[in-house]
Amino acid sequence: MIRTDSMRGRIALMVAHCAGMIDLVALPVWVGTLVARHRFDPQQAGALATLFLAGAVLASVLLAPRFHRLPGRMVATLGFAISGLGFMLAARNTTFETLAPLHALCGLATGAALSMTHGTIACSARPHRLFAIVGAALGVFAVVFFAITPQVIAAAGGPALFVIFSVVMAAAALAALLAFPAPDGLGDAGPSVSAPLPRAVWFGIAGVACMALVQAMTFSFLERVGSDHGFGTSAVNGVLVALGLVNLLPAPLAALLETRWQARAVLLAGPVLQATLVAVVMNAPVFAPYAAAASVFAAVMIFTHTFAFGLLARLEPSGRALAATPAMMMIGAAIGPVLGGTLVKSSGYGSLSIAAAGIAAIAVFCFLRLPSSAPAVARSALA
Repeated sequence: MIRTDSMRGRIALMVAHCAGMIDLVALPVWVGTLVARHRFDPQQAGALATLFLAGAVLASVLLAPRFHRLPGRMVATLGFAISGLGFMLAARNTTFETLAPLHALCGLATGAALSMTHGTIACSARPHRLFAIVGAALGVFAVVFFAITPQVIAAAGGPALFVIFSVVMAAAALAALLAFPAPDGLGDAGPSVSAPLPRAVWFGIAGVACMALVQAMTFSFLERVGSDHGFGTSAVNGVLVALGLVNLLPAPLAALLETRWQARAVLLAGPVLQATLVAVVMNAPVFAPYAAAASVFAAVMIFTHTFAFGLLARLEPSGRALAATPAMMMIGAAIGPVLGGTLVKSSGYGSLSIAAAGIAAIAVFCFLRLPSSAPAVARSALA
C-alpha cells in the first residue's frame, strides 16, 4: 500500500494538487483569453470560470462528508480523466452555450478528485508540512505555466488554453492511477468520523472562503487591468512570470515557520495584506506599484492557506473538513470571477478594492473565532 510519506505518494499528491488547483494559477490567463480570444465580455468570461468553480464546490460538498468511505485512488483518477476529456472538448468549441456546461462538468470532476487529494493530505502525519510541499509544487507549476502558456496561446489561438488544461488533467489522472496514496490516519480518527464539526472549524472554513473570494475576484482581472491601463502585453506577461517565481517561496517559507509563527496571527494578517494589495493593483496609475503588488498577490493566499490547513487539520482530525478544501476555496472563488466581472463592467476596476476591503473585514472576524493553538493529533504514521 502506498503511503503519504513515500516518494511515490508525495509525487502523486503534488501532481494532483497542481491540477486540482489550476484555477489558482490560471485565472488571469483563463479570463483574459476568454475576453481577448473568444470575444466574451468580462461578465461572460467570469461566468464561465465561475461555472467551473461552482462545479468543484458542489462535488466537494457532496463527497467530503463521505471521504473516509470512498476509494480515493479511483475517485481521483476518474475525476481528473473526465476533466481532461471535458477540456479537450472545450478546445473544439467557441460558443458560450457549449462552453458553459463543459466548464461545469470539468469543475465537478476536478472538485471530486481534489477532495480526495486534500482529505488524504489532512490525514497524513504532518499535514501542514505536506500541504506546504504540494504548495511548493504548485509554485513550480505556476512558473512553467506562465512562461509557456501565453506564448502558446499567441501562436495557436484561444483553444490552446483548453488543450493545455486537458494535458495537465491527463497527467494528474495517470499519477493518481499509478501512485495515489492511502490516507494515513483514518484509523485514529475514532468518533470524529461521525461527530459534528467543531464550531471553530466552521469559522475557519468561512474565513478561507472569504480570502478565496478576494483572490479569485482580483486574480481573474490581474492581466486585464494591466492591459487596460496601458502597461503593455509584454510587461504584463512579465509580471505573471514574476508572480510565478514569487510563488515558489510562500509554501516552503510556511513549512519553515510552522513552529515559529502562531497560525492564528498569520490568519489575521493575511486578509488585511491581501486587501491592501488589491487596492494597489486596481488603482496604480503607473506600472511599478502594479507590478510589485501583482507579483506577490497570490503568494499571500498560498502562505496564509498553508497555516489555515495545518490548524484546521489539528482541530478536526478525521479529514472531512479538509476534504472540503475545494469547497471552502472555490465557493468564494466561484463567486469571484462573475462578481469581479460585474463590478468592473458597472463601476470600473477601482470598485474591486472597495469590495476586497469589506470581505477582508469578514475574514478577520471569522479568524478571530479560532483558538490560538490546537493540540497535535496522534496518527498511526507516527507510531
